[in-house]
Amino acid sequence: MANCFSFTASRNTCYKYSFSSAGLKSSTTDLKDGTIMHFWVPKTHKQNKPTLLLIHGMGANAMWQWNEFISPLSSKFNIYVPDLVFFGESYTTRPERTEAFQAQCVMKTMEAHGVKKMIVVGISYGGFVGYSMALQFPDAVEKLVLGCSGVCLEEKDMEDGMFQVKSVDEAADILLPRTPEKLRELMKLSFYKPQKNIPSCFLADFIDVMCVENRQEKIELIQALHKDRKFSNLPKITQPTLIIWGEHDKIFPLELGHRLKRHLGENAELVIIKNAGHAINIETSKELYKHLKSFLVSPSPVSKNAINGSRNKED
Repeated sequence: MANCFSFTASRNTCYKYSFSSAGLKSSTTDLKDGTIMHFWVPKTHKQNKPTLLLIHGMGANAMWQWNEFISPLSSKFNIYVPDLVFFGESYTTRPERTEAFQAQCVMKTMEAHGVKKMIVVGISYGGFVGYSMALQFPDAVEKLVLGCSGVCLEEKDMEDGMFQVKSVDEAADILLPRTPEKLRELMKLSFYKPQKNIPSCFLADFIDVMCVENRQEKIELIQALHKDRKFSNLPKITQPTLIIWGEHDKIFPLELGHRLKRHLGENAELVIIKNAGHAINIETSKELYKHLKSFLVSPSPVSKNAINGSRNKED
């Protein structure tokens, strides 16, 4: 019997065309340590443009998470979009699972492409990686944007009831769904207004294409993110930082955004997007783009005008 049509695989092909049309090409780098990194990189790196690194979160590959931003940003930046280790075509045989290791892999690949200075944007899990890059490579990371990224969470936050789940295993079971029911649960947590009445066959197809490969390794990434984490151990970064959060984020509650703003002080500003959940790059992509553009092209850390959102300043 012939294979059934896959909507997910078809959309994946469309995204590849979209990235290519925006001036990017697929590139694979062997780091020579058991790690293979896949990136989308400029077909031609233009020296007169700044470099922008877009780091995805958990879920589908990088194309699905950044497609809406590639075309408008490519006119202003040399854009690099990695698949983190165990996502897309990136993989390692090494045992490390920390965001620090992910950051090192990304940085080594950027260096292999001859890039020494960059602005980093990280969504959710990608923000953990971006923050670690800013810490480990302060001379390379000029600015940082963190979208709904709970880098200042503590292991005890889960015990204290901050999250919708009560254990890391429960979180992994939702973040890496194996059934349409679990994917619907993830959508309810990720979106302020989740799409309803999606046929189970479409959800099952998405799971089959996007959520099966390297599942155990991704569970280990989530476990490493949470284990023994203490806010008091989080070093401060010095780069200008824009923190963007969905007002109704149920995966990383907004309190973590306020906590991070207090931690970074005057180097950072917190922008809250109203009527948005965790997946601000998908649910409110136009609004997120406006805030990104304001921060990325302005000589100041962030612009002073709010765009259908609110900018909270805390001392």
